[in-house]
Amino acid sequence: MQVFTCILLGFLLVCAISVSLSKNLLNSILIFMSYSLVMSVIWILLESPDLAITEAAVGAGVTSVLFFITLKKIHAIIKTEKEEEDEQESTQK
Repeated sequence: MQVFTCILLGFLLVCAISVSLSKNLLNSILIFMSYSLVMSVIWILLESPDLAITEAAVGAGVTSVLFFITLKKIHAIIKTEKEEEDEQESTQK
């Protein structure tokens, strides 16, 4: 059990560093979601189910949905899709 906890803490550290270094906003949100889910599992291991449920609902659920809505409203998601299409067209030429 101790090894599993150490692996989770390592993954938590990797998520925290990678979310701050990521340049793509969509990837940052997905990494943040995985950070919240791992933190929820850690709360379960610490025998605190009320905090685990709250972390899963608010951290991975509500906050991530709000981030996705914000990206859609500022047209950041559409912009990245158009950039990918432009890159595909330029490679086909």
